[in-house]
Amino acid sequence: METAKKFDKAAIEAALRELDTGKYGAILRAKGILPAADGSWIHFDYVPEEYNVRTGSADITGKLCVIGSKLDEAGVAALFGV
Repeated sequence: METAKKFDKAAIEAALRELDTGKYGAILRAKGILPAADGSWIHFDYVPEEYNVRTGSADITGKLCVIGSKLDEAGVAALFGV
């Protein structure tokens, strides 16, 4: 997915923790570069039961990718608000 929506670190961490619940399918990996409300960029990586959120270099537009099986794509989009 691509998005211009601005995020904050706490919201991304909450969404990544929610991926562990199993409600969105069997998530194998997720990663993204998203614009932050303060003008910086938030980078994240996720594998089951482990995630890393940090500030990084800018990109043209926000991007996030979720890989898994039996994904609830609409649910994942709603979880991230995109």
